[in-house]
Amino acid sequence: MAVKITYFVHGTTVDNEKEISSGWKDVKLSNLGVRQSKELPKQIGNKKFEVVFCSDLKRAVDSAEISFKGKFTIIKDKRLRECNYGDYNGKPSEIVEQMQEKCITKRFPNGESYEDVKKRVNEFLIFLKKNYDGKNIAIVAHKAPQLALDVLIKKMSWEEAFNNDWRQRKAWQPGWEYQIF
Repeated sequence: MAVKITYFVHGTTVDNEKEISSGWKDVKLSNLGVRQSKELPKQIGNKKFEVVFCSDLKRAVDSAEISFKGKFTIIKDKRLRECNYGDYNGKPSEIVEQMQEKCITKRFPNGESYEDVKKRVNEFLIFLKKNYDGKNIAIVAHKAPQLALDVLIKKMSWEEAFNNDWRQRKAWQPGWEYQIF
């Protein structure tokens, strides 16, 4: 059997609107992000989930609660956090994004690498397989965990994951599908 995952990114934040890469900095949704989260259930229709997991960072928790509270159980999990950019949490995206592909194996100063993110997302996938085999689950989280899913499940290299990232192409959609066997 398989665990079917629908991956949602959190709504737009006040930092996103200012072109700031939040990392582990806890920021709130912007008015647009609240609206996006309210509209998401209509966009996905009657899709049902056993549970909704979300990062424990405010922007993901708020997105999950606005979209799914009262419909599905929501569980916060810190393994789904964005990459910790360390000294670069909350810095301009033009600086942080240039560093990201250089920090696949090398950690951001006082932060973590994308390989660190992959390790914690892999631990989460093992947990899902053990506890939710045959179930449909949702995840509400960030860029780095989604890229880690592309590396772990779709077998992309990090370079391919970065190059194929929907953010590069401005190709948002209401959920991305993954399966773990």
